Amino acid sequence: MRHSRSTVRGAFLYPSTESLRERGYYSWPGAGFDAEGRQREYMREIDAISQRLGMEISVDEKPLHEPESIERFMNEVKVQKPDGLLLIPFQKGEWSSVERIVGETEIPTVILVPIGILLNPQINTLYRRPGVYLINSLDNFEALEYGMRMIRTARWMSESRIVNVAGTKTGESRVDDVFGTRVRTIPLERYSEEFKRTEITDEVRQIAHTYLRNAVKVVEPSESDLIDAAKTYIVCKRIIEDEDTDAFMMDCLRAIGPEKPVPCMAYMSLRDEGIAMGCQSDLNATLTQMLLLQLFDKPGFQQNASCETERNHYFGAHCTCPTRLKGLDDPPEPYVLRNHAETGTGVSPQVIWREGQEVTMAHYLPGKPSQMILYTGRVVRCYDTPPAGGCRTNVELTINEVEDVCDVRGMHQTIIYGDHARQLRSFCQLYGIEIIS
Repeated sequence: MRHSRSTVRGAFLYPSTESLRERGYYSWPGAGFDAEGRQREYMREIDAISQRLGMEISVDEKPLHEPESIERFMNEVKVQKPDGLLLIPFQKGEWSSVERIVGETEIPTVILVPIGILLNPQINTLYRRPGVYLINSLDNFEALEYGMRMIRTARWMSESRIVNVAGTKTGESRVDDVFGTRVRTIPLERYSEEFKRTEITDEVRQIAHTYLRNAVKVVEPSESDLIDAAKTYIVCKRIIEDEDTDAFMMDCLRAIGPEKPVPCMAYMSLRDEGIAMGCQSDLNATLTQMLLLQLFDKPGFQQNASCETERNHYFGAHCTCPTRLKGLDDPPEPYVLRNHAETGTGVSPQVIWREGQEVTMAHYLPGKPSQMILYTGRVVRCYDTPPAGGCRTNVELTINEVEDVCDVRGMHQTIIYGDHARQLRSFCQLYGIEIIS
């Protein structure tokens, strides 16, 4: 669905260099710091970030310094209600004004400070404060872009809608959390109806051929199985488009049958296209995938939680998984074409994860307050099934945060490539989400 541009109001805070020269004492950052020149440099970077992220980042040309300018800025943002604030102080003496703006506006705020301006007592007043992302680092525009991306993600989640294919009734609801994502439920029968009316077209044959061509091996599926798998992709995408939604979830185990094949390949393909696809109508897993896609451009692996007790390793498995685990614009990981493990029918991907790859496991639990289960680790291996049991795609991991992997919390957690724990902690702090590890 179409989303509006997220908005950020920003300001630099510093006295003019000329006024400091007249005073004869500069304090931190010191006499050699060209605040006006740095503002011009920072604005070029901010404009580029705004373009890349498709955001509206409006920064005042004149820096804030006098008390009346601080008052005016706060009054304006209280009326405008932007999605976030960006504050950039270039002088240690402006910190009390930064604290005041954060405290009185209560708008999610990213603060960017070049290193060598603040001392620890000042940093610690806001560094761990909910609603704040403080960057105390030299010209760290990568961190600034992530800060803006966090604000964009929250706005996107608040405007997004998930289609839930489950049950027998149609309904609308909102997730009761800080974002308020909408959920539109449609009857499960819609899936089978759409499948029955989907003909074997050239497009369907091409999709089936692509599944076959890109696989490193085919074990169980037949040609007709691949045609049906391609049709499930057409069906799921049509429902997403017809319902004008951003994400999809389905009570898939109740949907499958002789004339209703498993949608595992459709889930793989659509996740690779950047659409969150929740198995078994799991709302928390779907929301987690949405967040991770928006924050990191990486599709996630929703999986069943288990463990390898003798090696103290985590074991997660499910019968669908994205292949573009490195990122939506990166080359895919290899996969084997299998059938659905628990029914012995249809087509499911066995995606081969890269050994030694760092990973992040997350599971968002909406509520007031919301929570985020969060772990990191590394890929140890993937198993063939058989001899191993369980779902077709599986991965064995080390987990960093627990001594005993049997203590890992959650089910249907989402795993992505890369260690993004610190970034996720920053996002959770900015939006008041409690971390569980």
